[in-house]
Amino acid sequence: MKTGVGPRVVPARRGEGGRRAPLTPIAMLLPAVAVLVAITAFPLLYELRLTVVSWELTTGFPPQFVGLQNFMRVFFQDPRFWNAVANTGLLVGVGVGLQAVLGTALALELHRLGRTRTTVLSLMLIPVMIAPVIAGFQFRMIYNDQFGPLNYLLDILTRGAVRGAAWLADPRIALWAVMATDVWQWTPFMTLVVLAGLQTIPVELLEAAEVDGAAGPQMFWRVTLPLLTPVIVIGLLVRVMDTFKLFDIVYQLTGGGPGNVTETIAYYTYLQGFKFFSLGYTSAMAFVQLALITVVAQIFLRYQRRVRAGMVT
Repeated sequence: MKTGVGPRVVPARRGEGGRRAPLTPIAMLLPAVAVLVAITAFPLLYELRLTVVSWELTTGFPPQFVGLQNFMRVFFQDPRFWNAVANTGLLVGVGVGLQAVLGTALALELHRLGRTRTTVLSLMLIPVMIAPVIAGFQFRMIYNDQFGPLNYLLDILTRGAVRGAAWLADPRIALWAVMATDVWQWTPFMTLVVLAGLQTIPVELLEAAEVDGAAGPQMFWRVTLPLLTPVIVIGLLVRVMDTFKLFDIVYQLTGGGPGNVTETIAYYTYLQGFKFFSLGYTSAMAFVQLALITVVAQIFLRYQRRVRAGMVT
């Protein structure tokens, strides 16, 4: 008579092969999703509701439904808004472009350094670590037409040919002064992004290009830059989206003046909301700004996908 003990059967744990396994990660994500919805979706929906009402806090009247009149005002009745769009576009096109060019040049030089690279890069990143409002305050002192060091140096270097330039009060140069401040602060960020991309390029690939006769500018334009393009596009996307929100530096340097020649979209939206207390119109402008940023972001992301797919060189 056979009395041996059969093999022990270990019951399967619930979730290992059953249908309930995916519920565990979902349940763990629910608190984070709930917080995200509470702090983003609800304010966004509430702001969307405000876009169809006229709510002027200075009058004391309750909100009144006006439909799409706020958007009609943004697009067809407010040239000051489009002036802010043009100023922001100039800061994005020229300012961010300069950051990319200067950042790439500095990254190439840093990449050639040896042991001192980390020290130099750490010093270069100091402007990025400064709060924009502090950077604006510093440059307001630098640009001061009475006792600022910039005019003092220009007076010495030009032997009095350039004296007492009103960098923040002259409508012809005020926006360029704002742009120079933004370029100074964020060029190191582009340098860091491009330097990280340079360090991912295989050395073997560069050596093979040298064997094939590539050197100097040809090496950069034909080999290095195409490999860096996806990284540069991401860095540009971050900076473009950040420039669309440029407020701190404008607030500290010029307050949107002289007149409105340095007003950006973000600063004009702030004026409508916190100076004129026009909540409905402010919400409509904010959604137009969101739409502009979304369109620009999609253009950058599609271009990057094409670059990665090899469709663009």
